[in-house]
Amino acid sequence: MGITVGVNGAGGRMGQRVVALTMNDPELTLAAALEWSGSSALGRDAGEVAGAGTSGVLIGTDLGPPVDVVIDFSTPAGLQSVLAICESRRIPLVVATTGISAELRNAVFTASQVTPVVMAPSMSMAVNLVMKLVSEAARVLRNHPEGVDVEIIERHHRFKEDAPSGTALQFGRIVAEQMKQEHHIHGREGRVGKRPLNEIGYHAVRTGDNVGEHTIVFGMMGETIDLTVRGHTRDSYAYGAIAAAKFVVQQKAGLYSMADVLGL
Repeated sequence: MGITVGVNGAGGRMGQRVVALTMNDPELTLAAALEWSGSSALGRDAGEVAGAGTSGVLIGTDLGPPVDVVIDFSTPAGLQSVLAICESRRIPLVVATTGISAELRNAVFTASQVTPVVMAPSMSMAVNLVMKLVSEAARVLRNHPEGVDVEIIERHHRFKEDAPSGTALQFGRIVAEQMKQEHHIHGREGRVGKRPLNEIGYHAVRTGDNVGEHTIVFGMMGETIDLTVRGHTRDSYAYGAIAAAKFVVQQKAGLYSMADVLGL
């Protein structure tokens, strides 16, 4: 039977792709699919909602049968609900929901003390590899004699509700840790004066159906480094979440990142 998987947010854009790819993975078995009480997907076959054929699993509001792992691609409220269940039942959890509050982040940490949890601002394998490259670039450039200007530009689809993206903020945290920038600026307008060296600028673009694009700019006098990662389909995030699920079921209680999943 392999690893049995529950998908929270199974009716959403990302949840549907996780359902479809889970059904197509010989190591995994879709065992549960969850949505909020007002979802139009309730009572429908999760595989059919995802366009992947009949799965035999109906989308509901409760995690009924036992599962080996839950993948959460929902909303902060949806995560809060399933988090309590995973904590009480000691079910490994992959948290792929973004835009969560500091309070909910603390709740995830508390749950990780009794069951293994993978949480990351992006499930994309490529994004997490670029995070490693950004960290290395920031480390090497932090003592540049004339200073380095760091700007983070991110693009997402028109439906994304949080800005900047959690991934962009994580890129900023990585740079700040290495280069010690103290100020994080979100956009600029008017006569803001000369750019200080100790800031990181964030710029959020919302357009069409862009599934995710991040560019980290290291600007110096005489040369520039742009590190860019682009997602072309949502499958890049779904594949990462599935890799995280396979990883987390083998771990003891604790909080893990995609760097742990990828061995970075």
